[in-house]
Amino acid sequence: MGRLTTHVLDAAHGCPGSSIKVELYRVEGSQLELVASAMTNSDGRVDAPLLQGDDYRTGVYQLQFHAGDYYRARGVQLPEPAFLDVVVLRFGISAEQDHYHVPLLISPYSYSTYRGS
Repeated sequence: MGRLTTHVLDAAHGCPGSSIKVELYRVEGSQLELVASAMTNSDGRVDAPLLQGDDYRTGVYQLQFHAGDYYRARGVQLPEPAFLDVVVLRFGISAEQDHYHVPLLISPYSYSTYRGS
């Protein structure tokens, strides 16, 4: 059965990105439908798949990671407005694939992602 998972690594501090709010939206034309919301755990992972079962279907999705809130909570001095506040990743899922893992590597001024396994 298919599923979507994620995790966050903090490149600026060399550790998992813990307590980061993550939201998953399904993109329907110009509309966003909230599918799931979670916080990363102490290992930077979301405890359960964000998408699975009957909800796991082909389409365009958007992950939003609240990186600015995370860095502010760590005491990092960010400019206002922050260069990266909410990191938005829009991607497609082909439901024929069993597992999509979309990790995020962040710092206050950069991010990268890839389709993991």
